[in-house]
Amino acid sequence: MVSASSSWLVAGAVRSWGADAPNNRITLGVIGTGKQGRHLMNNFLNQPNTQVVAVCDVDTTRRKHHQNLVNEFYSIKTGKEYKDCAAYAEFQALLARKDIDAVVIATPDHWHAYQAVAACRAGKDVYCEKPLSLTIHEARAMVNAARQYDRVFQTGSMQRSSKEFRTACELVRNGRIGTIKQIIVDVGGPSRPCDLPEEPLEPGLDWDFWLGPAPLRPYNSILSPRGVHDHFPNWRNYREYSGGMMTDWGAHHFDIAQWGLGMDESGPVEIIPPDDPKATRGVRFIYANGVEVIHGQSGGVLFLGTEGKILVNRGKFEATPESVAAEPLGPNAIRLYNSYSHTKDFLDCMRSRKRPICDVEIGCRSVTVCHLGNLAYWNHRRLKWDPVKERFVGDEEANQWLDRPKRGGWQV
Repeated sequence: MVSASSSWLVAGAVRSWGADAPNNRITLGVIGTGKQGRHLMNNFLNQPNTQVVAVCDVDTTRRKHHQNLVNEFYSIKTGKEYKDCAAYAEFQALLARKDIDAVVIATPDHWHAYQAVAACRAGKDVYCEKPLSLTIHEARAMVNAARQYDRVFQTGSMQRSSKEFRTACELVRNGRIGTIKQIIVDVGGPSRPCDLPEEPLEPGLDWDFWLGPAPLRPYNSILSPRGVHDHFPNWRNYREYSGGMMTDWGAHHFDIAQWGLGMDESGPVEIIPPDDPKATRGVRFIYANGVEVIHGQSGGVLFLGTEGKILVNRGKFEATPESVAAEPLGPNAIRLYNSYSHTKDFLDCMRSRKRPICDVEIGCRSVTVCHLGNLAYWNHRRLKWDPVKERFVGDEEANQWLDRPKRGGWQV
């Protein structure tokens, strides 16, 4: 009998691993088994010729639960009892396995960089959730590691694998709304220092290891809810672990702004905070071509050109005037990378050794925009940025903000 907890897996269980020899099968380990980790694990379980062989989490209940989900999935799939999915409390043990081809990292943001760099060093390809990093320095370190060890690295900014976003960016890149003047990106505000009170720490969670590189502080369940839960924990609201909605949703929407501008290997040259030092919207990013990207209210990502506008969001596409999108693009038009599945694209690129739709360099550049916005908000400082050198221009104090001290030797 299939338990209620694993009924969501049954649809994919009728698939086989295929007739390929075992050495053609991609083996995966999942690091971080919260809500997003479970979602990604499900996606990869249902990909052909792919096998999840290990899970890792600092919470005992979540770790064992996801181990059981994988074992039950393959028991249904193969028609015989399966107990081979391993469960690890520490990611280093998972990375030490020579039979794992790639890892899926869905831990809190403050862990991404160290785990991803370690995975590259261990010869694993990487699918890492967005936002890619906690700091600008970390993002570049992840790119450097992927290139040094020749790894395929997909950033989980999966809106690039959705048709409406690709269509919008193709129309913009092909001049359908004329010259781009502004882009208004609608996401929430920056994170704030953590001020949560201490709560009793129950057995089963390695709290010190959950904190890892972050400063030592008492446990609070808002940061790491105990057991299996079905919500996105609010550690993302606190500066020690994340950049707030500015990076959480910004890694989606600013990523689309960068794609539409053709800035996947660049970024803004000036960042201007709003006049009100308490404001959490209104920061402006000025690009070298004169385009202004504004963190404001638009209902998604709003491209404003001299001849029209395009608003795009998940499941939403509006072109004004309608003629902007009425005619298909011609044979000589600029065409963008076409992916209909972020997970499948990653696996396909593992086999071909090509770079995926949201390669680590793209994830680095997009999250850097978000970090720059946060630094402008936090310090209420007008900043000049060199996107080639990835340094602030004439501002050594600001260059100290490119990274943070890390606890326990977890520096990258």
